[in-house]
Amino acid sequence: MDLVPALEEPLKKVLGPATAKVMAEHLGLHSVGDLLHHYPRRYEERGQLTHLADLPMDEHATVVAQVADARLHTFASAKAPRGKGQRLEVTITDGSGRLQLVFFGHGVHKPHKELLPGTRAMFAGKVSLFNRRLQLAHPAYELLRGDAEETVETWAGALIPLYPATAKLESWKIGKAIQTVLPSAQEAVDPLPESLREGRGLVPLPEALLKIHRPHTKADIADAHARLKWDEAFVLQVALARRRHADAQLPAVPRKPAPDGLLSAFDDRLPFTLTDGQQKVSKEIFDDLATDHPMHRLLQGEVGSGKTLVALRAMLAVVDAGGQAAMLAPTEVLAQQHHRSIVEMMGELAEGGMLGGSEQGTKVTLLTGSMGTAARRQAMLDLVTGEAGIVIGTHALIEDKVQFHDLGLVVVDEQHRFGVEQRDALRGKGKQPPHLLVMTATPIPRTVAMTVFGDLETSVLDQLPAGRSPIASHVVPAADKPHFLARAWERVREEVENGHQAYVVCPRIGDEEDDPKKARKSAEDEAEKRPPLAVLDIADQLAKGPLSGLRVEVLHGRMHPDDKDAVMRRFAAGETHVLVATTVIEVGVNVPNATAMVIMDADRFGVSQLHQLRGRVGRGSAAGLCLLVSEMPEASPARQRLNAVAATLDGFELSRIDLEQRREGDVLGQAQSGARTSLRVLAVIEDEEIIAEARQEATAVVEADPELTGLPGLRTALDALLDEEREQYLEKG
Repeated sequence: MDLVPALEEPLKKVLGPATAKVMAEHLGLHSVGDLLHHYPRRYEERGQLTHLADLPMDEHATVVAQVADARLHTFASAKAPRGKGQRLEVTITDGSGRLQLVFFGHGVHKPHKELLPGTRAMFAGKVSLFNRRLQLAHPAYELLRGDAEETVETWAGALIPLYPATAKLESWKIGKAIQTVLPSAQEAVDPLPESLREGRGLVPLPEALLKIHRPHTKADIADAHARLKWDEAFVLQVALARRRHADAQLPAVPRKPAPDGLLSAFDDRLPFTLTDGQQKVSKEIFDDLATDHPMHRLLQGEVGSGKTLVALRAMLAVVDAGGQAAMLAPTEVLAQQHHRSIVEMMGELAEGGMLGGSEQGTKVTLLTGSMGTAARRQAMLDLVTGEAGIVIGTHALIEDKVQFHDLGLVVVDEQHRFGVEQRDALRGKGKQPPHLLVMTATPIPRTVAMTVFGDLETSVLDQLPAGRSPIASHVVPAADKPHFLARAWERVREEVENGHQAYVVCPRIGDEEDDPKKARKSAEDEAEKRPPLAVLDIADQLAKGPLSGLRVEVLHGRMHPDDKDAVMRRFAAGETHVLVATTVIEVGVNVPNATAMVIMDADRFGVSQLHQLRGRVGRGSAAGLCLLVSEMPEASPARQRLNAVAATLDGFELSRIDLEQRREGDVLGQAQSGARTSLRVLAVIEDEEIIAEARQEATAVVEADPELTGLPGLRTALDALLDEEREQYLEKG
């Protein structure tokens, strides 16, 4: 059943082509339904005024405030040499803070007449800093009169909704457009099954839409939010439950390892015993591999918890059972690193079919986009003949030309960098759908795992292997205490003198043109005009200055793959003392002798990324040291973020902090490849209970009625969430 026509109506028919064009281009709104689901960001009460002190710099903001005073200045200028240039300065107040509005030229006449002291209005514009004071230049405004009929009608009720707006479309214009289409809310088809809605005491959808756009009380807003959060959580969980259900219907070849095969030989070689966590997670994986429908499992764990070892044992089990395993890595550096460490861990078991190789062994092949033609041809031959039991590669593995003899398991490293379609392309290369193991190196809170990876079962490694050393982390305030930075370089020297090695990480390479727009501007530091520190500059300064005499090398993403590999080999062999790199070393790089890391401009990295980087040290028996260098002031949010990273080594705790500081849309937008909408009212961390309950309800609904034939409203909502590509993916399972 299609959407109800009233909600499907294009906005240009209802609001006119000009307004509809701006809404489509700037807010992505095309239909009446889209506009009804564009919810207010917050509400102002007529009796209260906005906190002007909290306005975000360089962002488009809407405020409700009162005019304190207005002054018209006349001045001479190039355009008006006789002193006829005019500038109107209006000061507005919220009772505590003040904000300056400025109007120039011909634009002063209307506001000069209307913005008289005592007048209340909504003002919208970009917040900037001028002479160390907040100001809005040429803001749009809407007077809040208590008498004019039109205004009373539009702003009925004590609460004024403020909408996510743009410079081209102010909040009150969006509000007026919503008033026009609001009657259509009565025809909204409810996606929630009636029993679920009544059982949880949720208001019907038309009522929720009316209450969120025209609330009379705060209780109305709470009712609407409670209901609309459930819609978002439930529809998303139904999409994921249908994927799980479809996957469970697919056939797969069960893969049980031979009793005295490759896996046993590998385990016998290990110089250590597996942790309890590794054994428990391995059992979950082996149980899945033994079934006749495809495994879909997410393996997540602390940095350094041994995920690669667990994944390798799963690959060996599949090779034992006569199949092949492919590991997909997001970058060439990581693919080469995985290949090197897997071959090292396997020893002669990785030399199957070669002289001196073990009889039980298999061949471990690398396949990346930049390999020479001959090497590439040989690698592809190894795959199609089945000579290579294990292949490690980048996106090159997904290409049409690549064929497998019998692909039994796909391991995807760093899932968030691969879309659903790419995962599907590799799965299509098996005679039957292969088993799938997804690894993520960034620990993610349970709610995010359920929301982003809800189609996968989850295994968690939360135990670090014995012999892992603690990592001490400290913030180095370079601006307040420059001698701290000098001491940091002395510490690096000391580590090298003790036979160890160090990383220095920088946010950019340094061979790009310095474009100040590209340097990420930070609202909390408007005075900062300095571009991010660069690998090439820092390496040069260190080699000539505080680290002179040490062997310093650079590593970054734009180097030729052979050069990258050579640099990593020299560093792994201990020939290089200090590696100055970008975040290419963020995951998978394993050099146990590297004990120190200095992260320059650490405030430019996310919390989870810093935790990832830090995990590159302390991988051997010697203690690790991570120094977070920042020029940000003590009280800034950026410094508080760094203090949080320095204070805990718990990645799950840090990922919660990270998520609370960023909008979830960023998190979901990346991973929900194909989902058109990011979350509007659902907050992944706060709404943990709703997400968990919605998952249970969704699973029950899909098991009872996989095609959702009895729930046309839910089908409609799913169609809105999933674009065609994603829908096809669901059909394919």
